[in-house]
Amino acid sequence: MKQFKGRTAVITGAASGLGLETCRIAAREGMNVVMADVQQDALDRAAAEIAAAGAVVLPYRLDVSKATEVEALGAATLQRFGAPSFVFNNAGVGVGGLVWENTLQDWEWVLGVNLMGVVHGLRVFTPMMLDAARQDPGFEGHIVNTASMAGLLNPPNMGVYNVSKHAVVSLSETLYQDLRLVTDQVTASVLCPFFVTTGITRSERNRPGELAAATPTKSQLIGQAMSDKAVGSGKVTAAMVAQYVFDALREQRFYIYSHPQALASVKTRLEDVMQVRNPTDPFAHKPEIGAGLRAALRAAT
Repeated sequence: MKQFKGRTAVITGAASGLGLETCRIAAREGMNVVMADVQQDALDRAAAEIAAAGAVVLPYRLDVSKATEVEALGAATLQRFGAPSFVFNNAGVGVGGLVWENTLQDWEWVLGVNLMGVVHGLRVFTPMMLDAARQDPGFEGHIVNTASMAGLLNPPNMGVYNVSKHAVVSLSETLYQDLRLVTDQVTASVLCPFFVTTGITRSERNRPGELAAATPTKSQLIGQAMSDKAVGSGKVTAAMVAQYVFDALREQRFYIYSHPQALASVKTRLEDVMQVRNPTDPFAHKPEIGAGLRAALRAAT
């Protein structure tokens, strides 16, 4: 995409973190902004801010894991603005802990938001964008799905999250290839952030009652503490990553990374696969962290 002014962006997880920063850039670029989020009070505040910046805003409260709600978002967007040019399937949640300790509710919640939220966004908005492309040779569309470096690696003690984000990477790569079969006007990217200060470590605040968390296990408490520390000490901000997203839109670049240096670990994992060797210790470069985690978990069992 080269032109943004007057076009429409649909952004989920729009009320905080990376989603809100992306809305801020979209507003500065002169876009209409459809802001979708599950937390009504935060959405109201964020939408007021983006409208005050001069953007035409459509705030929409929804749970992306619910197909009918995303379908209603699509209908509202089409009625108000027509087909969007930029769709950012960004909403996400996180749960940690040893993978066998996660409850069925953990799996349903994380996969529902992180994976099915993207699936619903693609089902609803991709046909809309393709139809716009058929009608207008000048239409440009771009879909960005938020995965994670956890979608390219498999860090321990966070298996549910890893599974959801690997699925988003696979889905996004397939979407990119499928779109190339049918059009040159709509394309896709996958965003793989590492430790960036966003609201995801506090995502339990929006967990629905029917999927309520059980009493946290020791491994989950340890995982939460490690995530809080890693995210809190991160030097890459959500605003920086939002700018990386817009840079990728302009360059039609598929893979978007917040921490390119983390690709060394991805390379090691792929070499493990290609050389048929057992997975490399993820803490080989920082053995003290691995030793501390093992000691804490073994003391807990």
